[in-house]
This record gives sequence, structure tokens and C-alpha cells, in this order.
Amino acid sequence: MKNIEDLKIRFPGIDDLAAIFHIGEKVFTPQNYSNLYRTWDEYEVTNLFNSESEHMLVADVNRRVIGFAMGTTIEKARSAWTYGHLLWLGVDPAYAGRGIGGMLFDRFRKIMDEEGIRMLLVDTQADNEEAIRFFERRGFENPVDHIYMTLNLQNYRESR
Repeated sequence: MKNIEDLKIRFPGIDDLAAIFHIGEKVFTPQNYSNLYRTWDEYEVTNLFNSESEHMLVADVNRRVIGFAMGTTIEKARSAWTYGHLLWLGVDPAYAGRGIGGMLFDRFRKIMDEEGIRMLLVDTQADNEEAIRFFERRGFENPVDHIYMTLNLQNYRESR
């Protein structure tokens, strides 16, 4: 089991982007998350870093990135409400189950609170019971099923 006593939650630098991307590749696989409306790719990381790095965090042990949180804010026209949306939260599987995701989320929530965000949003697949429990333990409620459908065109072509 990996030692995390030197864990730090911090904002990422440009040198952290590859590590964030590779952890996401391990966590957000098409086999596990086949109907994500956002797909995990290098542009998710680089675009958010370029546009909203203040809403990105990494978990670091001895200068090695082992987890990340990435989010955005949403302002609605003619509304006093500003929303925070946690887009991605991932922890290297070698460090899973150690509370790192919770630490990343807690720091993300604090940043959103300091910015005056009135409501946080998260989404996950309806059958991702682990993620649903994770977010419910942190106070999220009223889960709403939303249907996204996929058609794997490669499988479609092969079956014809």
C-alpha cells in the first residue's frame, strides 16, 4: 500500500497535465463509462487548464500527482445564481480508498464557496453506485436520472 502522509492538495502547473491525463485514462475508460456525454481526452485537461486553472486541483505525494479535480462555473443570464460544476474527479487506482477523492472534493467545495457559488452540480452514470454514495455522503441530494444513449459504430459496422 502506498504511503500518503506527505499528501498535498494544490493547484496544478503545466508540468502536471500529463499526469492528470494519464490518471484519467486509467479511471475514465470507455468500458467503464461508455455513455459519458463528455469524453476523456487530452483536450479536457488542456482546455480547462487554459480557461479555468483556478478550478483545478491535484493531489500530490512527493511531487507525484496521484489525483485531480477539475471543474467550472456556470452563470445563467438574468439569474442571481452562479453554479459550480465538478466535471472530473479521479484518483490513481493504486491510491483508491484512502480518502484522497474526499480531500480533493472538500478543497474544490471550499474554492467554490469562497467564490460565492450558490450551488454545486455533479453528474455520474445512474449505475455508478460508488460515485453516487460518495457524493451523497458529501451532502448531494435529489439524484435525477438522465438518459444518454450511445451507438458504437465500430460494433454496428462489424455486425452488418
